[in-house]
Amino acid sequence: MLLDRLIKAGKNFLGCRFPIMCGAMTWISDAQLIGALGIAGGFGLLAGGNAPVDVLRKEIIATREYTDQPFGVNLITIAPVYQDQLRMVCDMQCKLVMFAGSIPKDTEIQRVKDTGAKVICFAPTAPLAHRLIKMGTDALMIEGSEAGGHIGPVSLTVLLQQILFEIDSVPVFVAGGIATGRMMAHLLMMGAAGIQMGTRFVLSKECKANAKFKKAFQRANARDATATPQFDSRLPVIPVRALKNKGSQDFLKLQLELMEKLEKKRIDQQQAQFEVENFWVGALRDAAIDGNVERGSLMAGQSVGLVNRIEPIQGIIDEMVEDAESELQRLNKIFREN
Repeated sequence: MLLDRLIKAGKNFLGCRFPIMCGAMTWISDAQLIGALGIAGGFGLLAGGNAPVDVLRKEIIATREYTDQPFGVNLITIAPVYQDQLRMVCDMQCKLVMFAGSIPKDTEIQRVKDTGAKVICFAPTAPLAHRLIKMGTDALMIEGSEAGGHIGPVSLTVLLQQILFEIDSVPVFVAGGIATGRMMAHLLMMGAAGIQMGTRFVLSKECKANAKFKKAFQRANARDATATPQFDSRLPVIPVRALKNKGSQDFLKLQLELMEKLEKKRIDQQQAQFEVENFWVGALRDAAIDGNVERGSLMAGQSVGLVNRIEPIQGIIDEMVEDAESELQRLNKIFREN
């Protein structure tokens, strides 16, 4: 296959058959999803999130029991339990750790590497990408603002030009708005070591997300996955891309109400910020696990407009690989004819 040459570096780095990664989705990326992905030839990441250390430890053990294929753990550096999680994954000698949330310390990167594990860090900007390489990261993940969940400010097309085209000292993996094998083929030709998807794997049979949550994804168009806006700098909002629903509409109203209260000095900035941050507490679990799709958080990338079928993970991986190879063969024919 023509694809074999393009995936060699990525699959060797991850230790799997295909460098197709499943992003760490809180409440969703569990042992069943990640284990099934490993068996299918891909590479999954357990979501550390705010999970208590014992819960995350059990997920690691359960994944190892599910499959002997490699997988990683995603740690959020700003999570309250981050340091305890970091200590635990090092003690358990996990094979790969991905740092997200903010910049990890260079000592934390080295601490993971000292266990023999590999490290991947998110790089939302070019200067940060170079800084992370100097700090010792083994690979980079660039994720465009098209992605679901917590997002950065830059689109994937720009990040590709700023980072992927400029850096060749470490593998660079790509995420954000990806859902097809044809797109994967083109990203690999650009130099990507592999790709990461989240939204598409939500619509897998092995994903434990509530049926109502999956149905909302099936019905959605790309334009339905919008980023939460910030109306006033006095009320900072961490941007999250999710499907529009009653909850997102209520959040907009809340911001306007709080701004009015601030203007009239009926509330101070600290109280207002607390209400902004408290609004979505538990909302992802409400939607993904309990099925409250009206008011819960439906985190989804714009690639939601490209998927509408629930399939086995093996089927998703097979389709990605087959379509990528077909696209490479199509392009190869064009080049040879010309």
